[in-house]
Amino acid sequence: MVILQKIFSYIVDAAQTLILAASLFLITYIFLVRPYQVSGGSMLPNFEDKEYVLTSVISLRFEKLKKGDVVVFQAPNQENSEFKKDFIKRIIGLPGDTVFIKEETVFVEGKKIDESKYLKTEVKTYGGGFLKEGEPVTVPPGSYLVMGDNRTASSDSREWGFVKDSEIIGKSFFVYLPLENMRLIKNPFD
Repeated sequence: MVILQKIFSYIVDAAQTLILAASLFLITYIFLVRPYQVSGGSMLPNFEDKEYVLTSVISLRFEKLKKGDVVVFQAPNQENSEFKKDFIKRIIGLPGDTVFIKEETVFVEGKKIDESKYLKTEVKTYGGGFLKEGEPVTVPPGSYLVMGDNRTASSDSREWGFVKDSEIIGKSFFVYLPLENMRLIKNPFD
């Protein structure tokens, strides 16, 4: 009888521990921080394929996104897709900003943006189906214009338009795997 009580007590303790751990994980995942794996080369050289990043979900409630922030969001045009994907890109244009590409360079509010802190000087930015060379667009309220750092290999706002606030999952702040690449993600414009 004593052995059965000890076994029952152990099972109850283990179940409580598992429920507590699962609850903490869910609260963290839903409200605070989510892990994401970079897939593909659209953010090279700053983020490599298969790197893992932590993305803050809660920061969106307390601070506004800024130009240069790296965000994870629901990939566009997935309404009928069974497997939803998320993208990771850099914010280039904020709500109200006028953005255009001229001579393979990005301009925001009529000024060439200095991307030298995260892109090599020889990187060229070409227009796309949405943001065409020499044709300015104004970012509407509640939306952002995003681009991958690897401009020649990135599907981004130049092709499919703006990212809505409601589609943004969070702001990436830390690369944690592989261990040799571990680092904070800093906004180059801060």
